[in-house]
Amino acid sequence: MASSFTRVGAAGLAAAALALGAAACGGSDSSSSSSGSSASSASAGGKGAKIALLLPESKTTRYEQQDKPNFERRVRELCPQCQVIYANADQDAAKQQQQAEQAITNGAKVMVLDAVDVKAAGAIVARAKQSNIPVISYGRLISDADLDYYVSIDPKKVGEQQGQALLSALKKEGKPQGPVVMIHGSPTDSNAPPYKEGAHSVLDKAGVKVAKEFDTPDWSPDKAQTEMDQAITTVGKNGFAGVYVANDGMAAGAISAMKGAGISPSSRPVTGQDAEVAGLQRILTGDQLMTVYQPIKKIASASAELAVPLAQGKPVPNIATAKVNNGKKAVPSVLVPTVIVNKSNIQDTVIKDGFVTTSQLCTAQYQKACKAAGISGSS
Repeated sequence: MASSFTRVGAAGLAAAALALGAAACGGSDSSSSSSGSSASSASAGGKGAKIALLLPESKTTRYEQQDKPNFERRVRELCPQCQVIYANADQDAAKQQQQAEQAITNGAKVMVLDAVDVKAAGAIVARAKQSNIPVISYGRLISDADLDYYVSIDPKKVGEQQGQALLSALKKEGKPQGPVVMIHGSPTDSNAPPYKEGAHSVLDKAGVKVAKEFDTPDWSPDKAQTEMDQAITTVGKNGFAGVYVANDGMAAGAISAMKGAGISPSSRPVTGQDAEVAGLQRILTGDQLMTVYQPIKKIASASAELAVPLAQGKPVPNIATAKVNNGKKAVPSVLVPTVIVNKSNIQDTVIKDGFVTTSQLCTAQYQKACKAAGISGSS
C-alpha cells in the first residue's frame, strides 16, 4: 500500500535530494539524450550508458513539461555521454509494456518507470530483472515488485494538505460540515488511494458530509467534468459547499461543469494539485482555492542521481533514506515534501523555485490578477 511509509530522517530528505554532488560523471562530450521512444546505438556501460525513462500519460501537463526535461537535464549534468531512452505510454499499460521491452532491446542499463498501472507494471519490473536491469519506481509506487528504489512524495500527506485547505475554506464560509463533492484520481495509480485517504482523514474527523464521490479513470479532466455534472444533477446547485479534486487537470473539468450550470466557482472552494499554469491562473482569478506543489525538479533530479551511477555500475549516493513497503519489500526511497500554494504565496513558491515563470503565468488576461496578488518580475 502506497501509504505505508516509514520515515528515516524525514526533515532531511528534501535537503538530501537537493544537496547531491556529482554522482558519477561521464566525459565532456555533448549530450546524446533521446526525445523519442527509442535511441540510437551507443556504448553500453562505462562512462556513457543508456537510461530508460518511461512516463505514463500526457493529459497531465507536468510529465512532458516538467518531469521529462528536468530528468534529462540532470542526467546531462551528471553524465554528458549518457543517453536517455524516453517514451510516454499515453495511459496505455500494454503500450508501456512494449516500450519497456523496446528500451531493454535498445540496451538500457537502468529503468526509471512511472507506471500506468502499478499492479500490471510488476511484469515490467520482472522482465527488467531478468536482464539484470535495476528499476527505479518514479512518482507512483509499483506494488509487489522487486524495486531497487522509489522516488516520489508522501501522497497521504498531499491528501491531508488538500483536505485541510478545503476545511479551512468551508469554515471561513460558515459551512464547516459542507457537504462536499469529492473527485479522486485513477484507481490504477498507487498514489490515488492515499490522496483519498489523506483527504478523508481530515474531512471525516471534522464531520464534513460527502454529497457525491467519484474515482476518475485516467485522471481525465473530461471525465471529471462529467462526474461534476452528475453531482450537480443529483444534489442540485445548492447541494454542495465545496469540491475536493485530486489534481489541477480534473479541477478544470469540475470548474467547467460548475460554470456550465451557472455556479460561480469562487463561491465553492475547489482544491487541486500539480501547480499547473492553468491551475495557478484559476487560483489568481478566484476560480480555484489552492493547489499542491510537488517539487518535480527535485524528484526528477534525485531519480537521475540514482539512475546515472546504477547505469554505469558505480556506487549510488546515500539519498534514499526512507523506506516504503510495496507489498514485497521495504523499498529504499526518496520522499520529497510538498507545499500548499494559494494566491498569497505563488511568488514565493513556484515562481521563486523556477517551476513556472511570471511570463507564463501573467499573460495579458491575467496581468491584473497577478498585480493584485503581488506577482512581479519578468522571470
